[in-house]
Amino acid sequence: MRVAVEFGRSKIYTALVFNIHQTAPELYEAKDIHQILDEKPIVNEQQLKHWQWIANYYMCSLGDVYRASLPSAFLLESETVIYKNEAFQDESVLTDNEFLIFEALHHQSQLTVHQVSDILGKKKVLPIINELIHKSAIYIKEEIYETYKPKLVKYVRLHPQYESDESLQVLLDELSRAKKQKDAVLTFFQLKSTKKPIKAEDLASKAGVSAQILKALVDKDIFEFYHIQIDRIQYKGDTNDLKKLNEYQEKALAEIKESFTEKDITLLHGVTSSGKTEVYNTLIQETIDSGKQVLFLLAEIALTTQIITRLQIYFGNQISVFHSKYSMNERVEVWKNVLDNKPKAQIILGARSSIFLPFSNLGLIVVDEEHESSYKQYEPSPRYNARDAAVVLGKIHNAKVLLGSATPSIESKFNADQDKYGLVELNRRHGNIQLPKIELIDVKEKHRKKEMTGHFSDRMLKLINEALEEKEQVILFQNRRGFSPIVECTTCGTSPQCPNCDVSLTYHKYRGELKCHYCHYQRAMPNSCGACGSATLDTKGFGTEQIELELKELFPNHNIGRMDLDTTRGKFGYQKIIGAFEAQEIDILVGTQMLSKGLDFENVSLVGILNADSMLNFPDFRAHERAFQLMVQVSGRAGRSKKQGHVAIQTYNPYHQILQQVSTNNYAEMYKEQLQDRWQYHYPPYYRLIKITLKHKDYTRVDNGINWLAKALQNVFGENVLGPSAPAVARIRNQYIKNLVIKIPPKQSLGKTKEQLQKIKTTFEAVKDFRPIRFILDVDAY
Repeated sequence: MRVAVEFGRSKIYTALVFNIHQTAPELYEAKDIHQILDEKPIVNEQQLKHWQWIANYYMCSLGDVYRASLPSAFLLESETVIYKNEAFQDESVLTDNEFLIFEALHHQSQLTVHQVSDILGKKKVLPIINELIHKSAIYIKEEIYETYKPKLVKYVRLHPQYESDESLQVLLDELSRAKKQKDAVLTFFQLKSTKKPIKAEDLASKAGVSAQILKALVDKDIFEFYHIQIDRIQYKGDTNDLKKLNEYQEKALAEIKESFTEKDITLLHGVTSSGKTEVYNTLIQETIDSGKQVLFLLAEIALTTQIITRLQIYFGNQISVFHSKYSMNERVEVWKNVLDNKPKAQIILGARSSIFLPFSNLGLIVVDEEHESSYKQYEPSPRYNARDAAVVLGKIHNAKVLLGSATPSIESKFNADQDKYGLVELNRRHGNIQLPKIELIDVKEKHRKKEMTGHFSDRMLKLINEALEEKEQVILFQNRRGFSPIVECTTCGTSPQCPNCDVSLTYHKYRGELKCHYCHYQRAMPNSCGACGSATLDTKGFGTEQIELELKELFPNHNIGRMDLDTTRGKFGYQKIIGAFEAQEIDILVGTQMLSKGLDFENVSLVGILNADSMLNFPDFRAHERAFQLMVQVSGRAGRSKKQGHVAIQTYNPYHQILQQVSTNNYAEMYKEQLQDRWQYHYPPYYRLIKITLKHKDYTRVDNGINWLAKALQNVFGENVLGPSAPAVARIRNQYIKNLVIKIPPKQSLGKTKEQLQKIKTTFEAVKDFRPIRFILDVDAY
């Protein structure tokens, strides 16, 4: 259960009782529990087990996991309130400051600690308050704020005295003068015939009267108001029969079930648009029929909008959704519904945080697009990977786990090859449509022949025109938002930098400002160069905003939409854009990587990738794997329903092995090549990685700290320590960053390694100079 615990003199925190025992602590004095907040627990045993595993595996404290799991409404905060003791008479014993407070309590019935410090103009007021309590002039009470408020809806009913027909006649005569009030009463009787409770707002709008008129009727004791508590989010929808599976889906389903008899985890490797969701649906249906809960994990919030609409048709109101675009109150409701195993929480759709919900009888976990890097949490701790944590959650509940992807991550595929996971393949697209035709366009050649218009080659424009003439839609992919990433002075070569981070500012033309995408610093676009004063500013590179503007000039008669972090702010940002595109109000949609994740549009025949090289040339051992996954996923949005789609990729290096593998959709070859590289250079899946990051605003301190740490680690782990190194962006929010990476060979015990690390960390934190440095551990970091 949750309890309120006092810390210091003025703070109260919400804690969770972990276990009850009789051994008193030796190093400190235990505090009293201030009050118990729950009648029945809001966290269950299995959850605690899972939290412990996350804390141990990802090397963070249990408190971090607890903070990340509970919706913030459950974490109560406090404010001390002071009241006057009426029995106190002898004011002569008070000092000046004490008298001021006592005097203020004559005028106000209560004061908070903050108000007292305002009255006295002092920071330290607790000693004075303590003295007043000691002299029994005042007493204090802790007010604890419960931040969750249930949603109440106001309903109207007739006062009991008007039950009989005679009294009704008298009532209508009484109201003969008040026309509006009479309308309201007559409308009430019309609505009453439906035998449903009548909402106050429905009555007001039907009768065409204002809320004041209803209130007047309540004051006259004709109507009564009453409230009913409802959930903020409800999904309508009926239960229809599931779609018939085709023979390939049937076969895959049978293979999954068979592999589930021997193994708890199965990888479903199905090409894009092969109908994986239909297979999931059948499994979900069977799990619910057996009376168990289902967790459906999605990588991107943008996906939930489409998947909800699809699942609603079959499962109606058994669905609950849990992700960060929902308000705090909505998340509390989902939490409570899952805890009580209510019918409306049989299927949970959610982003990575939904693995923390209080499930009691989980039967199936589906991890859709399991290769996605968005399943990994980076800040704040716990830095968990939701896919791996879901596998452990499945084990705790004895549930089956299904990982689905068109481009599985190398680790998952490797686990399937090693016979840890089952493997099922689905190689045909739904309706036997062929995979899209992929063509590489050599931009270098096009520049040489002067066949480029802005950022579009003549071939790309020709393909876009053909698609638009056929009344089909186009998706263009550019993984960078804003107008251009660099603004440069052509006279002296200076470009505006962010004052807090080591990056140049990105130009956003729509608002005429320069923005930092790391710390959100922004300023107006200057008219002249800050260094030499000349007005010759030029932009380098391009983002989604620039592409959108170019398209508007090239295709003035068509609607162009843009989907990136700037256009999808707010709860319904995604729904509006996806809805408009599905309704074919947008002809060309430009977007960043949110477009690549499993969305399904019927009428898209062309997908264009405008700059493939920016994904390939990254200083990261996963860059090639990620680029392959991203390009195959984006191209999978083309030609999903009727005919074969077309994908055009613009690049300066069409002979790059990854682009060649994308163009033939050759996952096996990419996998084989990457594995060889990983084995040769000692990277996952063969070796585990733990990344250590140090952050502090003083560069020399970080530098000394990381060098000390590197030596200490090299003494233990030898050549398996990489670094120290600075990341590509070496300063963010005025904090300098340095990294070390420890590689753990296949035969070395992970537990022992972590023990050693923990020892070194403790020693590091014992050094006075190093104590202020932020020490971050990230297990399986990449």
